[in-house]
Amino acid sequence: QLQASGGGLVQTGGSLRLSCAASGLTFRSSVMAWFRQAPGKEREFVAAISWSGSSTTYADSVKGRFTMSRDNAKNTVYLQMNSLKPEDTAVYYCAARRGPYSLVAATAADYWGQGTQVTVSS
Repeated sequence: QLQASGGGLVQTGGSLRLSCAASGLTFRSSVMAWFRQAPGKEREFVAAISWSGSSTTYADSVKGRFTMSRDNAKNTVYLQMNSLKPEDTAVYYCAARRGPYSLVAATAADYWGQGTQVTVSS
């Protein structure tokens, strides 16, 4: 129900844009988020966006570099990643939670995408 894409290999300082297309859920009333998981580490919160797109929340580690947005007409969310660093290397997952609730904890998600690999070379 969530299909993430857009990952790849990029050099330090480069940019990538991730997309996550949703189907089979009430997208317009769902909070959406991105999480990431590096090898040997726990899944961590990256960014979240309200159902209307008017409110966004970011992890301190990505503030000022990443921008999350959504297009409710296309049932799609995006994560624009700029000034990428090697420590951003991870599998990135999109997630959804029904209703106007917070989605900064992985345990709160109702749906998960399959993940897309982002690798930043130094």
